[in-house]
Amino acid sequence: MIILLGSTGYVGSEFARVCKQQNIPYQCVGHRDVDLYNVAALAELLRSSGASFLVNCAGFTGKPNVDACELQRGECLLANAVLPERLAAACEQAGIPWGHVSSGCIYTGTKADGSGFTELDPPNFSFRQDNCSFYSGTKALGEECLQGAKECYVWRLRIPFDHRDSPRNYLSKVMNYQRLLDATNSLSHLREFVESCLYCWQHSVPYGIYNVTNTGSVTTREVVEMLRSSGLSNKQFDFFEDEEEFMRLAAKTPRSNTVLDNSKALAAGLPLSPVRDVIQLAIDNWQPAPQVGAAT
Repeated sequence: MIILLGSTGYVGSEFARVCKQQNIPYQCVGHRDVDLYNVAALAELLRSSGASFLVNCAGFTGKPNVDACELQRGECLLANAVLPERLAAACEQAGIPWGHVSSGCIYTGTKADGSGFTELDPPNFSFRQDNCSFYSGTKALGEECLQGAKECYVWRLRIPFDHRDSPRNYLSKVMNYQRLLDATNSLSHLREFVESCLYCWQHSVPYGIYNVTNTGSVTTREVVEMLRSSGLSNKQFDFFEDEEEFMRLAAKTPRSNTVLDNSKALAAGLPLSPVRDVIQLAIDNWQPAPQVGAAT
């Protein structure tokens, strides 16, 4: 059985959905069930539950975006840096392996040769470089807290999307924003991300850090063209002139735009498709958000 933390969020709810579809027993655990920062209490819950694995999707991203983290730094630091360290200690005491949903937002840009960042590259968008958002800084700290953790997967998510309209869905954001910043990024198809994470546990993939992103990268303009050519959106998209204008007019804190190398994940057998293929798949199967008050 899997213990699932953060099951009500965008990523956690997909874990619950996939577990149901794959007939994987799971139990959702939250602050109402146990003090997640109390190592002894959490370890006891893990032992008594008979769980064989824990998945941590709990974290603080800010609503509607990471700008909110600048105003809620205490909550952000606790959820993104302190909680992973406590979970590592509790899982070690209970003797069960676990996986932590991290973020590719701890990088910016590409490497000097234009290639994507690998799991061996130190974060370059963190408090140590003093160039990041508070959110990205705490996610980098969370990974630092897990250095040396036993029987632990660190799964790096990068700009999630799928076929269901949602405020957290990258495709929804692109269609709803008034103006866009053209940037090149790696993305993570939500279903393939979750299936890849579970694959690690199901197939005893070696523990460690994995960039769980779809193969390749894509620009914002390319995504817009896919939306328009498929007829999903006829909007006349407007773009900022550059990142400087974006920061001056639309953002309170720097954003991560980056490319990750997923070669390690692919070599381990994780089921990750080319990014343009899954973007098109999501567009072709698009499900608008239910209308408020509509009959069900």
